[in-house]
Amino acid sequence: MILTRFTNRRRFSELGEREILALAISAEEDDARIYRLYAERLRETFPASATMFEEMAAEEDRHRQRLIEVYRKRFGEVILPLRREHVSGYYTRRPVWLVENLGVERMREEAGNMEREAHDFYVAAAKQATDAETRKLLGDLAAAEAGHERTAARLEERHVPGEVAEEEGRAAHRQFVLTYVQPGLAGLMDGSVSTLAPIFAAAFATMDTHSTFLVGLAASVGAGISMGFTEAVSDDGKISGRGSPVKRGIACGVMTTVGGLGHALPYLIPDFWTATIIAMIVVVFELWAIAWIQNRYMETPFLRAAFQVIVGGSLVFAAGILIGSA
Repeated sequence: MILTRFTNRRRFSELGEREILALAISAEEDDARIYRLYAERLRETFPASATMFEEMAAEEDRHRQRLIEVYRKRFGEVILPLRREHVSGYYTRRPVWLVENLGVERMREEAGNMEREAHDFYVAAAKQATDAETRKLLGDLAAAEAGHERTAARLEERHVPGEVAEEEGRAAHRQFVLTYVQPGLAGLMDGSVSTLAPIFAAAFATMDTHSTFLVGLAASVGAGISMGFTEAVSDDGKISGRGSPVKRGIACGVMTTVGGLGHALPYLIPDFWTATIIAMIVVVFELWAIAWIQNRYMETPFLRAAFQVIVGGSLVFAAGILIGSA
């Protein structure tokens, strides 16, 4: 009966005090669960932030207990199974699978946003309420959420002072580089450089844009699959600290494919020389992007990085043209 009643997503303004209390209880429970997921995710690498989120979860538990006590006094032991998704216009939370994969800085920002969203919603709802008791209840909930936000700031100051935050920021940046940038860069270099020879060899051997595109597509996708699997199975990340092999494999495989497709896609153009000139221009941009990433994330001097990729790319490019023209 209760579940059927809320299947069509009732508006918040239609809820009675019993429903509002039930909704607040489930919301506090969900938020505590999210904070504990944050803590579990960060415990090994960022223990200070993990402790902060554990205390925030405990704070949510205390507020939930207070709400339950009020609910039991007024409406009995059975709490309505009312959740955010049953109410139209109620603020939502990110899916669990998504919040688990946020970085530490993004998690702290998300925690602040969670408290502000809850506070703002209750304030707006209190302004719209006409019943005096309901209006007071919504105002109390808004004040509680504002207190949560101040608590989050206080806990962050206690457990994550400036020097700890900076250290965690450096560690998070290093983890991002190891998990995404390094494998992605290796894939982009392999896809951009290694496919030059077969693509331009096919182009000058056949002078046919469609055949060249098919060769480039096959080379790019094949190299992406190969590089992705190689990266994923070569290191589980436990000893090296390079992070999830699945994430690294996806980053490497996707960027390998992108690197090859960059100069293969121009051969969708029917005119051979137009397609070839555009493909050459794309190669220049690809090599520049590789040098920029090396300089930005790997701290390689830009001129050195540019020289390395240009020399390597030029050799492979020349080999492809010579072989295709033979």
